[in-house]
Parts: sequence; C-alpha cells; structure tokens
Amino acid sequence: MAANTGQGRQFTVFLVGLTVGCYGIASLSSGLGKVALGAGAAILMGSLFGFLKLKPLEGKPAQKPGSGSMKLVGAFLATLGWIVTLLGMHFVDSTGGRLAFALIGIAVSLYGILGILPAAFNKNAIWKT
Repeated sequence: MAANTGQGRQFTVFLVGLTVGCYGIASLSSGLGKVALGAGAAILMGSLFGFLKLKPLEGKPAQKPGSGSMKLVGAFLATLGWIVTLLGMHFVDSTGGRLAFALIGIAVSLYGILGILPAAFNKNAIWKT
C-alpha cells in the first residue's frame, strides 16, 4: 500500500482517525462520542496535511496527464445511479416500482463504471506510447 515508511505512517494515522471518527458518529449522543468525533476529525486533518507534505516524495506519474472531463462524467454517472436507486425508495411505495428504480440505477452506475471510465483511463494508457 505504501511506497515508503512516511506514507505507511500517514496511512496508519488516517485509519486510526477514521476509526475514532466512526466511533464518535456511532455514539454521538454521549459526551464521549462528541469528543471522539472531534478527535477523529482532528486526526484525519493531521493525516491529510501529512499526506500533502509527502506528495513531493512521489516520482513522476506513470500516465500522461489527460482530460479529466470524461473521468468526471463516468464518476458522476456512477454516483447518479446510486442516487436514482435511493430516490426510488422514497418516491415509490410499491415493490415493483422500487425494483424498477433499482434496476435503472444499477444500469446507470454500470454504464458509468464499465462504459465510460475505462475508455477515459485507457485514452492515455502507458502501453499506447
């Protein structure tokens, strides 16, 4: 996962902060939960700044920089599919209607994930140089 010890250390700090923050969200009604949520958020911010400090240590990226618009469209469609599925649960009361919304949402997500994202990432692939 980590290329060097600094990245491994910051990844460990990130996981600890995420765990503490999740505990804080789970027990938000208690005083300890609020403290844990604040501590988890602080640890996550610390790991973010640690990651940003380590960024220059990485080498040149393997892929050539390309247009990010198709990548954003693919990510948007993947997210839109989940939103369609979740909204279908709230707008329709029948099982058949919810099933239809779920299938439409899955289809939209799969089109974004399997149709658009691979084409966007393979446009500037390393093996095409």
